[in-house]
Amino acid sequence: MASRRKIKNTAQQAITPKYKLPKLTLVGAGPGDEELITLKGVKALQQADVVLYDALVNPELLKHAPATAPKIFVGKRLGKHHLTQDEINNLIVDSAYAHGHVVRLKGGDSFVFGRGYEELAHADKYNIPTAVVPGISSSIAVPELQQIPLTIRGVNESFWVITGTTSSGEVSADVSLAAQTNSTVIILMGVSKLAQISGIFAAAGKADTPVAVIQNGSLPDEKIALGNVHNIVERVEAKQVGAPAVIVLGEVVNYHPALRYTLDLLQQKPVAVEV
Repeated sequence: MASRRKIKNTAQQAITPKYKLPKLTLVGAGPGDEELITLKGVKALQQADVVLYDALVNPELLKHAPATAPKIFVGKRLGKHHLTQDEINNLIVDSAYAHGHVVRLKGGDSFVFGRGYEELAHADKYNIPTAVVPGISSSIAVPELQQIPLTIRGVNESFWVITGTTSSGEVSADVSLAAQTNSTVIILMGVSKLAQISGIFAAAGKADTPVAVIQNGSLPDEKIALGNVHNIVERVEAKQVGAPAVIVLGEVVNYHPALRYTLDLLQQKPVAVEV
C-alpha cells in the first residue's frame, strides 16, 4: 500500500504545475549595443519567467531569456504608448502572480527617466519582492562612445542630466538654470525641443557653446551632428539626425576627435621670437 501511495504522489507531482513565487527585477539594458548590458543583467534574464521590454531595448537581448518565457512588448516612443504606465504597472503584478519572476527590461538605466521606481513601488504594494540591476545610462555612455568626456579638469566641474520634455510637454525649467553654469549639460528626449533649448542657451550668453546631438548612440546606424548653439538646429537638419538622441552642450564637446585639431590650434600660445 505504501508503495502505491508513493507512486501516486510522484505521479501527482508530475502533473501539478510547480507554483513559482512572484518576483520583479528591474534590469537596465544599456544604451542599445547588446554588449553593453551588465553580466548581472544577463543572469537575471536567464532566470526570467516572463520579460516585459521597452522600445529602446535591443531585441537581441531577449535571446538570453528562456525560450519558454513570454516576451511582452510594452514600449513607448515619440508620445505613442503601446500601454499606459498604469497598464504596465498592473501587467507587472498580473504577470508576477501568473508566471513568477518578471524581468522588466528597460533602456539605459531604470532609474534615469525610466519610471522604474514607480513600477517597483507598485509591485511592492502587492507584496511582490523586488530587485534592481543598474544599467549603463545613455546620458553617460553615448557621449563617451563618441570620445566626449563629461568632465575635464580645468574645463568643468560637474554635469547635469536633464529631461528635454517634462510630463506637461514643456522644456524643463532646469535647462535655464543649467545654461547659467559652466557645467556639461546632457539632455535626453529633447530633439523636438532643440530650437527652444538653443534659444535658452543663447539668451544666457552661450551662443558659441559647442553642441553634439547623437542619434542611436552605440548602434551601427549611429549619427552625430556637431556645431554650436547658434547653428546646431541647421546642422541637425542637414545631417538628418533625429530621435532618439542625446544632446550634449558644453566646452567638453570641443574634445570630440573631429574638433580636437581646431581646439589645439586655438590653444597654441604664440612663440616668442628673439631679435
